[in-house]
Amino acid sequence: MFFLAALTLGFLGSFHCVGMCGPIALTIPVKRTSQLSIFTGSLIYNAGRVTTYAAMGTLFGLLGQGFVMAGWQSFLSLTLGSLILILLFVPKIKFINKSNGILMMLLGKIKSNISQLFGQNTKEALFFIGVLNGLLPCGLVYLGIAGSIATGNAFSGALFMVGFGLGTIPAMMTLTVIRDFISIKFRENIRKAVPVFVGIMALLLILRGLNLGIPYVSPEAKVSHKTGVIVQQVCHKI
Repeated sequence: MFFLAALTLGFLGSFHCVGMCGPIALTIPVKRTSQLSIFTGSLIYNAGRVTTYAAMGTLFGLLGQGFVMAGWQSFLSLTLGSLILILLFVPKIKFINKSNGILMMLLGKIKSNISQLFGQNTKEALFFIGVLNGLLPCGLVYLGIAGSIATGNAFSGALFMVGFGLGTIPAMMTLTVIRDFISIKFRENIRKAVPVFVGIMALLLILRGLNLGIPYVSPEAKVSHKTGVIVQQVCHKI
């Protein structure tokens, strides 16, 4: 259920990614000697992005696992779902304050390293451009991170973010095709659909935290006889 949600989020969000990351995708230093070389270069670049997302998913899934061990998974799901809804209806809230010198310094360092890699015409450079691009601020990535935390498991968190990354690949790899053959009106309609799906995902998180006994959607929490911790029986199935 949540892996499918991650794929859908990535696919719908990829139209946003085209606008935000499109300039990088269009100018990455791929060898343009043939369609195959362009495809291969784009695939390597996107593999770098997905690798970063997987690492994030592992890290934040592990964080979520700590909440599960403490018996706070229901609280966590309810909190994350509610927070996403708040951010959805109050879009002016920003994740990064420009007055925060440390974050801006790190962001500047990432951009500087990306610029240096653009001067190298190698497969390794393409991969690490993707890796660093995955670290750039993005509201949809933050939503994916929230989903990975809610899985309550390092592996499941990684799987969730991999699903998100894979969902973005079709649009990113066919960027020129999308630009030339899909109308602006169609892209605008897709963009409008993103908040709707974000809201659905937030509601899924809230339902998950309510422990209604619905398999995969809102599994019932039970107490582990070994640890005494409250866990959701199918929280690892995504």
